[in-house]
Amino acid sequence: MPFKQNNKMKFYFSRILIFFLFLIFIQCKKKEEIISIKPVETGNSIAYAKNISIYKYQGYSIVKVTNPWPDANKNFTYILKQKNGIVPDSLKKYNTIPVPLRSVVVTSTTNIPFLEMLGVENLLVGFPHTDYVSSEKTRALIDKNLVKNIGQNEKLNVEQLIDLNPSLIVTFAVGNSNPTLENLEKSGLKILIQADWMEQTPLGKAEWIKLYGSLFGKEKEANNQFNTIVKNYKKSLELVANKKPISTVLYGAMYQDQWYVARGNSWVAQFIKDAKGKYLWADVTGTASLSLSFENVFEKAQTGDFWIASTPCKTLLDFEKTNPHYKEFHAFKSKNVYSFDSKVGATGGTIFYELAPCSPDLVLQDYIKIFHPDLLPNYKFTFVEKLN
Repeated sequence: MPFKQNNKMKFYFSRILIFFLFLIFIQCKKKEEIISIKPVETGNSIAYAKNISIYKYQGYSIVKVTNPWPDANKNFTYILKQKNGIVPDSLKKYNTIPVPLRSVVVTSTTNIPFLEMLGVENLLVGFPHTDYVSSEKTRALIDKNLVKNIGQNEKLNVEQLIDLNPSLIVTFAVGNSNPTLENLEKSGLKILIQADWMEQTPLGKAEWIKLYGSLFGKEKEANNQFNTIVKNYKKSLELVANKKPISTVLYGAMYQDQWYVARGNSWVAQFIKDAKGKYLWADVTGTASLSLSFENVFEKAQTGDFWIASTPCKTLLDFEKTNPHYKEFHAFKSKNVYSFDSKVGATGGTIFYELAPCSPDLVLQDYIKIFHPDLLPNYKFTFVEKLN
């Protein structure tokens, strides 16, 4: 009998021991998961951009894209997983993208300079409507047929993209219905919706280089590039710190029967404000373009000092031919008409649209040179041209 009781006691205690060991194992697993999601860097690494957040953890990063298009009804979360990285179960519901990327397709010319700044342009395998690309580096790759033309943004060539099988397609959307992108995802391709075009501050647009730093394992290089841009931008702000915005500024031109001007919270308006120009529509809230009649614009801007015209024309004569009433503006009569749209690449792409978002420091210097030429006597325009 004592022997049987002894065995029962041993069995009882062994069960208790197993139970406690199981509890310890569970606790250790919980601690292990807590350790695995402990940030390598503290908080969001984005300082200026409003539509992206990047949180870096041990073995992976979380990228959140908000406000991806006007009146968007959803946001996006992506997990950038490094090799051998462990992603917590709670995050596995989100799209996971293995990084660093081996190849990429982008669909906006504004993305290409970021690739070049990080030295990974050779990993670009596809782009829609390649004639829009002006950069000499990437044009050389296109000419060698290393970057395929994959159709147009509104109608990407799905079959060709499946054949290319890029590690990731970085694209954008303009509305809540995107059947082409849905078809690409159903085909097993990885998609990342970016929203750099929705940013309305100069430094906010440029900070999207950090996304590409995370995608290609070039975080340090991306931070260095962006910090240089910020430093140069702030130096330019210091140049005009004591200047008062006296010169009035007219913006835009007629398109068909409407004149589109930038609203007061827009990217354009911010540059004019930072360069100490007095933008005539600065008090109009919002970021989208404001559609006006010629009469409305003429009444407000007839005596404006400077005209930032959205036109490919290089001379005042050619500009006047598009609308003979332009010559009635004071800025036209005084030959103070400038355009950021007139410089084009080898195949017709507008250089400003491609490079300006990643070079806000140079755009600001162009504006300062227009309004306060005495502050930059030896500076030559980067993007803007004065209509002769």
